[in-house]
Amino acid sequence: MMNSPGEKQAPNPAVQPSLVIITGPTGVGKTALAIRLAERFDGEIVSADSMQVYRHLDIGTAKPSPEEQARVPHHLIDVVDPDEEFNAAMFAEQADAAIHSLHERGKRVFVVGGTGLYLDALIGGLLKAPGADGKLRDSYREKAARHGKGYLYEQLKEIDPAAAAGIHPNDLVRTIRALEVMEQTGQSIVAIQGEHRFGSRAYDCIKIGLTVDRNLLYDRINRRVERMVAEGLVEEGRRLLKMGYAEEVLPLQAMTYRNVISHIRGNQDREEMVRLIKRDTRHYARRQLTWFRRDPDIKWFAPQDENMISRAVESRVSGP
Repeated sequence: MMNSPGEKQAPNPAVQPSLVIITGPTGVGKTALAIRLAERFDGEIVSADSMQVYRHLDIGTAKPSPEEQARVPHHLIDVVDPDEEFNAAMFAEQADAAIHSLHERGKRVFVVGGTGLYLDALIGGLLKAPGADGKLRDSYREKAARHGKGYLYEQLKEIDPAAAAGIHPNDLVRTIRALEVMEQTGQSIVAIQGEHRFGSRAYDCIKIGLTVDRNLLYDRINRRVERMVAEGLVEEGRRLLKMGYAEEVLPLQAMTYRNVISHIRGNQDREEMVRLIKRDTRHYARRQLTWFRRDPDIKWFAPQDENMISRAVESRVSGP
């Protein structure tokens, strides 16, 4: 007999933890839905967002507000400073610890976010690809220093367009990694990731993808950027610089903060800053969709289909 949504069931340590994964492009409404579902099903949220792990980056990462985090506990938010390293391997390790702790406490686990690489690392383990080649990477870095980041990204678009579609043009680390894997194996990192998805999985999970009409998504993104600016996005950028964080640190090179700092430095007026953040965020949403559409396990819903999503969750996850 199925438990009611709020009814707890004693966890069985021998049973694989069950996860509800809620993903999709930025601005689609993942956070609000996840909070309501977690409240209904007595769960907690593990964030799978590569920007929300950083302390002090609140407005520009659309981090859940203190009020939202008070409604439902969130994990893997505010875990490192902006100048500290954080990567998919570290995420998988820390998320795994959080998931097992929640499982032992009888909580249902909702993994929520749009960073596909983090989700893949958690569910399927780290990619079985060749290790780093120091000399090869040095040669790529030298080219980037000589010709600019865009030079390597254009190279990647030519030899591995599928990988380029899922990487931001300013993400030099992932661009170099994709080029490196192609040169080492003759195979796209995307193909290796696709094969990797069929390997053993650490968890039993249901994957919920949220999607809306593209024009509506873009309108949501545009309005959210305007809200961020009204809520003090530029002031947040100034605070980060006053705290001593160099604009070259990885999170400040992300699309939102990169443009904010350019505005602060006097290289963009406010109108141009807003336009570029909107544009870059829309492009990022397209890349996210490209990544997630490759995963046949994702069940796609519109955000307003909350009753259908709740039934899907309830039918699959009757207890932790």
